[in-house]
Amino acid sequence: MAKAQVLTLTALIKLVNLDGAYLVGYAWLFGMSIWISFFGGVIAFQTLPRHQFGSLQHKIFPIYFVQSIVLSASLLGTWIFKHPDVMMHLARPNVADVAQAYALATVLFSQGFNYFVIGPMTSRTMFQRHKLEKEEGKTYNEPGVSADMKALNRRFGMLHGISSLANLGAIIALGFHGLWIGNAGVKGY
Repeated sequence: MAKAQVLTLTALIKLVNLDGAYLVGYAWLFGMSIWISFFGGVIAFQTLPRHQFGSLQHKIFPIYFVQSIVLSASLLGTWIFKHPDVMMHLARPNVADVAQAYALATVLFSQGFNYFVIGPMTSRTMFQRHKLEKEEGKTYNEPGVSADMKALNRRFGMLHGISSLANLGAIIALGFHGLWIGNAGVKGY
């Protein structure tokens, strides 16, 4: 049986360290990713009119992606600092510490791709579609929409799908990393 630990001021101060900050950063990133992807967006979609939902997503996603980029870059840098074998074995993803760095890099690149490339293209297409709906007097999914609307619909669907897949890849990578640190911890050597 484990010995009971008494909390003292010194013990509380020692909680503030790189390992603790790493776990808080990971929890923030994973929790935010799960909430935005599976709960907040679904609730907003079911609650708001479509144009308001699109405008809300247009405001939320850049903040989400920037926070994901900053947090995943920080976690990746910390992981490499605490696990120097990553750089020696970078081309060997079967080395556990390297696999974790790859997982964090996946998050960084997926969310960076979403923020810098796919997100702006998706928003631009969505607003073009909103404008064309006003001009045509029809919603995007009504029968008899123009060929331009059909093209915008295809483009929006493709971009949204790519963005969703990149985001899902980031969440899967974060889940893998979370399972790893839950079992092996974050301590390096």
